[in-house]
Amino acid sequence: MLTNQTILPLIPLNGMVVFPYMVLHFDVARRRSVAALEKAMTDDQRIFLVAQSNDTKNNPTENDLYKIGTVGVIKQLLKLPGLGVRILVEGLHRAEIKEFIDGDAYSTVKVRRIPTVRVKMNQEIEATFRLAQDIFEVYCSMYPKITSEIVITAINTNNMGEFADIIAANTFHKLTDKQTILEMSNPYERLEKAVEIMTGDLEIRQMEQKIQEKVLSKLADNNREYYLREQMKVIESELGDGGTGGSEKYLERLEKLNLGDESKEHIKREINRLKNSGMHSAEAEVIRSYLDVVLDLPFNTKTKDKISIAKAEKVLNEDHYGLENVKERIIEFLAVRQLNESTHGQILCLVGPPGVGKTSIAKSIARAMGRKFTRVSLGGVRDEAEIRGHRKTYVAAMPGRIISALRIARSKNPVILFDEIDKMSNDFRGDPASAMLEVLDNEQNSAFRDHYVEVPFDLSDVFFIATANSVENIPRTLMDRMEIIEIGTYTAEEKEQIALKYLLRRQREENGIKPDQLIIQKSAIRAMIDHYTRESGVRNLERQIAKVCRKCARRLVDGESNKITVTAGNVAKFLGKPRYHSDKAIRKDEVGVATGLAWTQVGGETMPIEVNVLKGAGKIQLTGHLGSVMKESARAAISYIRMKGVDMGVDENFYKHTDIHIHVPEGATPKDGPSAGIAMATALISALAHVPVRKDVAMTGEITLRGRVLPIGGLKEKVLAAHRMGITTVIIPRENEKDIEEMPNTVQKEINFVIADNMDDVVANAFSSYPIAGGIQ
Repeated sequence: MLTNQTILPLIPLNGMVVFPYMVLHFDVARRRSVAALEKAMTDDQRIFLVAQSNDTKNNPTENDLYKIGTVGVIKQLLKLPGLGVRILVEGLHRAEIKEFIDGDAYSTVKVRRIPTVRVKMNQEIEATFRLAQDIFEVYCSMYPKITSEIVITAINTNNMGEFADIIAANTFHKLTDKQTILEMSNPYERLEKAVEIMTGDLEIRQMEQKIQEKVLSKLADNNREYYLREQMKVIESELGDGGTGGSEKYLERLEKLNLGDESKEHIKREINRLKNSGMHSAEAEVIRSYLDVVLDLPFNTKTKDKISIAKAEKVLNEDHYGLENVKERIIEFLAVRQLNESTHGQILCLVGPPGVGKTSIAKSIARAMGRKFTRVSLGGVRDEAEIRGHRKTYVAAMPGRIISALRIARSKNPVILFDEIDKMSNDFRGDPASAMLEVLDNEQNSAFRDHYVEVPFDLSDVFFIATANSVENIPRTLMDRMEIIEIGTYTAEEKEQIALKYLLRRQREENGIKPDQLIIQKSAIRAMIDHYTRESGVRNLERQIAKVCRKCARRLVDGESNKITVTAGNVAKFLGKPRYHSDKAIRKDEVGVATGLAWTQVGGETMPIEVNVLKGAGKIQLTGHLGSVMKESARAAISYIRMKGVDMGVDENFYKHTDIHIHVPEGATPKDGPSAGIAMATALISALAHVPVRKDVAMTGEITLRGRVLPIGGLKEKVLAAHRMGITTVIIPRENEKDIEEMPNTVQKEINFVIADNMDDVVANAFSSYPIAGGIQ
């Protein structure tokens, strides 16, 4: 709640007055006013709105403002192209400026709330109120530009002070009359003044009608149309085209667009509505906003593709290291485009963990094609109107993100990036993923209709690219419309090359360091990768390089050194103690501990699985925040061992007198999925047969009750995690053998892949000694 006096950001108003309980939207373009709005949004969203007494000043001072204004609250703020913003504001109460504070970026004022004078109703006041309502109805009948909504709102109010404010806001032509009503705190006095002003306006209006009737009666029919047009031109020149709300300019802009007959007729109807609306009416503002959006759309504007395969390869190689499959697919698309320019509907979806360069690839594609680029963030979007737009009957309606992106790009064939398409959700306001079906459907998007724009727009020339961390959260119908290109985890060698060729150069430039002032050796980069980051991409690696650059910049500025060399030996001086150690994997052969492999949205991870066997009654305990599928895998592994355990040196009655506890460390992290099945079975066999599992072996695969090893997903990320931890042997399902080709050459050379059809193949390679019935061989 506001106290009696408070300090608020100031918004000077040129040519308008805001009253309490009044809701309206307007554009703000002054730098100081925009800064004041940004300050208000960081606080309680309250601002002080006051009219300028001198409307010729662009940067008004205290002497250029009235003393009485309105405290308002910002309901909505929309940034416009350029520096301007559009706000939806609601007036709260009257207030008086007590002190003007002129700041560097924006002005603030200390204001005192003006209390409303309570007036006790009597017969005289009641009669005045009824008279005011009658005069207002007559006034509205003579001024048809006042909308029926305003009339109903005014007639239905029982508060005479609010009634006077509504009259002043919507009927008075002079700013001074409106300000006079605003400065009156007594509701009855305001009502009397409003009646007085309305009565004077009615007399003038009646006189105008009489004069007009006399003039028109003297005009010949053949001169009447000419006279009216000349009269309109004079009025527009006097009011600065305010007489028709700029409708002629909108018609000129419409004629320049090559639109279909249906679209042109629809837009012309809106322009005609603008002609018939009041210059300062709320309806006119809505129509003008709509026309500005529609006529700004690039219906006929498109960039010419500058397709050169050699240039595209050069751009992609300049911006990205590796990613050969992605680059090859993009080059193929550009080659087809060069042969057939009418090709439409290419929609790519780049899927991979964070930080691997999905967004930057989309930018490179736009640069290689010579097209405009714009990004649409879909993370957290849960309202269908964000895609299709709001119907313009709603207050502060706006077009959807697709149309807004095209308006920003100013081209009908840009590259539009749908970032984080897998992060969309839905609620009672609709399903945005379903709305995206039309956007990404080649058969429908040539006549895409935004709810706000209402006229069809051709999206078939747009090159859509989507990014996602996982395809699991993308609806199947939406995924079918896109070509999935997977971007895998970077190897340590790839990260090293990316850092040396791209990240280090960029961070030197951003921190103002010359190449000869800072040298980061290859060994230091490798130390950052191994001991200070644990990720699939290079985002955190760049942060570590930036941290080193900032510390070096300070040393250079302080004069401690003119040249700094960072090595593996002194990198800790810049980054502190190492956060990760490469010996996270199991350090020795242990009984009851096997190394599994897991896939996460940020890449692969090694996952030790521990089993303890205790004397008991056959209870099974599963801990480590395991999901239902993972628990089922553990029970399937136990059932398999009960059936085949005797052949592996396991007591056939172990389930009667032994309790089993299976635990997966890092219990705070949820874990699920079937791919840990063979690792659980291996750890169980090891614990029950007292045979140690090899520390240099990791495994992944689903197990069945018969001991078959079924395929899994995310093998590349899992193997890279094993390689990162020093694992030399990885056991994988037979059906995943084809995925080995996707591994980097260095990984294929340094890791021995064991292909498993069933658990016999796993057991034969996972143990230091092969367990058989009757002992250890």
